[in-house]
Amino acid sequence: MKAVRLVQPGLPLREFELPIPQPGPTDLLVRVKAAGICHSDAHYRAGRSPVHPLPLTLGHEVAGEVAAVGELVQRFRPGDRVCLHYLLTCGECEYCYQGSEQFCTSGKMIGKYADGGYAEYIAVPARSAFHLPEEISFEAGAVMMCSSATSLHALHIAGLKSGQRVAIFGMGGLGFSALQLARALGASEIYAVDVQPAKLELAERMGAIAVNATQGDPVHVIREMTGGRGVDVSLELIGLPLTMRQAVQSLGVFGRAAIAGIADLPLEIATYTELLGKQASIIGVADHLGSEILELLTYARAGQLDVEPLINRRVPLQAAAINQVLDELEASSGFIRTVIVP
Repeated sequence: MKAVRLVQPGLPLREFELPIPQPGPTDLLVRVKAAGICHSDAHYRAGRSPVHPLPLTLGHEVAGEVAAVGELVQRFRPGDRVCLHYLLTCGECEYCYQGSEQFCTSGKMIGKYADGGYAEYIAVPARSAFHLPEEISFEAGAVMMCSSATSLHALHIAGLKSGQRVAIFGMGGLGFSALQLARALGASEIYAVDVQPAKLELAERMGAIAVNATQGDPVHVIREMTGGRGVDVSLELIGLPLTMRQAVQSLGVFGRAAIAGIADLPLEIATYTELLGKQASIIGVADHLGSEILELLTYARAGQLDVEPLINRRVPLQAAAINQVLDELEASSGFIRTVIVP
């Protein structure tokens, strides 16, 4: 089979011909129908986030069709449409048992610590697969496995309640999923903060209040529009110390800032005025849960989550095409989501 792999950080991905993986007794062999290209993949290629063992097939947003099942698998059969939870977990350790499988003591993330979906086939434990309804495309199913799932997890751990205000810093794939999911969860007002007019226009069409960070301090704008109260929940989805601090500063009393963006610089805040004085919280967002994928699929089937408008390019399973997309992500291109269609 063909696979596009990272051989060395800092170098372009390369094409390989590899044997088709063989599923174990509790595994599925999945024929990849769509694999999303995530901004994290650009970080992996650049070496900003460690990937091992090398060479490794990237790609953690995957949907496809079951090609074969292990002898002990009962929930799936060949031909089933599936989307894949990118965490390969044991299901037995303390964290898996308590429903926090993203901290599984032996867990691995596909496309980072195990071969991922930039390939024609992938083998995964059946516990990592979910039935993909016919009305959801493979492309949408793939994209939902990272950006949508992480956005939902961020909103959950931030404790968003119906009628509360939300500010979203960064309108990429996570941001647009977060916008729709916040609406589904009953948010009264959603402030979308970004610097790109096209993204802000799309956010407005989706019902958000656009805040252009190039035209003034977004914290001041949000506080002015909320009568000085601030928001109940803020999501930081960019990974910059500046926007992380703005997410905290935009909070009102008892506000919760969920930080999902990855930064390599420290966050500095005025602890009394920005945190203690409001009894606010800063919460780190680590991946998501398999149970949240089921919830996502429910929202998608109900029309409350639609990522199709965010998928604005499809490329073949070719190293040159994929490297070009990663180059554009490194340069902060305006593209929101690109999907590989083998």
